[in-house]
Order: sequence, then C-alpha cells, then structure tokens
Amino acid sequence: MALYEHILIARQDVSQQQVETLIEQLTTILKDNGGSVTKNEYWGLRNLSFKVKKNRKGHYALMNIDAPHAAVAEMERQMGLNEDVLRFLTTRVEEHEEGQSAMLSNRGGGRDERPGGGGRFDRGDRPDRGDRGDRPRGGDRGDRPRFSRDDAPAGDNA
Repeated sequence: MALYEHILIARQDVSQQQVETLIEQLTTILKDNGGSVTKNEYWGLRNLSFKVKKNRKGHYALMNIDAPHAAVAEMERQMGLNEDVLRFLTTRVEEHEEGQSAMLSNRGGGRDERPGGGGRFDRGDRPDRGDRGDRPRGGDRGDRPRFSRDDAPAGDNA
C-alpha cells in the first residue's frame, strides 16, 4: 500500500470536537476500504492567508495514511461533499515522519527563536559586514554630474 500525508482545513465556526469527529469518520472510510491511519494531529485554529469561502480562520489537521489509492479517492470524494471542509491536500510520500510534525513542534515559538536568533529579515548564514566606512549621504553621490531643468542635455524634455 502507498503512504500519504493528508492535511485538511475545516471551517472556523465548527468546534474542535466536530473536527475530531470528522477525522474519525474519514478514518472509518479508509479502514472500510483496506487502509489505515498511522497518525492524527490537530494543529488548532489558525489564520488563513486569504479568505476561503468567507472564512478568515480554519481548523487544521494532519493525517498520515497507509492505504490503497481507491480508499484515498473515496475519502477525498466524501470530503468534497462535506460543507465543513474548506480545503484539503493529499500528498504521496516515501515514508512518514516520526514524532511530531514541524507545525506542532514550532507551536510555542515565534520568528525570533530560529537558529541565528535574528528577526524577520535575518540571514543567519551571513557574516557581519563590520564598519563600512564613510559613504556619501543623500543626493551627493560624488563625481556624478547633476543637472537642473535649465541645464539638462538637449534631448530631454523633462
């Protein structure tokens, strides 16, 4: 049988218990068709990047699946009929990750807790530039000629 990772996003106005019930229903569909679910993770109510069917947030969940293609196709068909499911994605993988997924392991931390400790635009792999010396400021760029409207070259109608 093939290995799959399946992520679903449920509507924001359903409860966590309803999402867990939905996952149990999907697990039953897979088992009835000869498959199994090796791991379930509820990632919580998270902001969406853009509105999806008038929802700004969604309940995210991950399922690691070991099932034949027909079982996964039936599960996806049932999800397409369910009004509570906003989006879903099933991806075939070579092997499942052991332990918690990256989403759950990063749950408490923000951007500043990454290796390198930098902020939003920090590139931890770059060395410090050090003192860059004196540089011209503002419009003064050294020997570059400056023109006003009156003494601009003949071809410009600026």
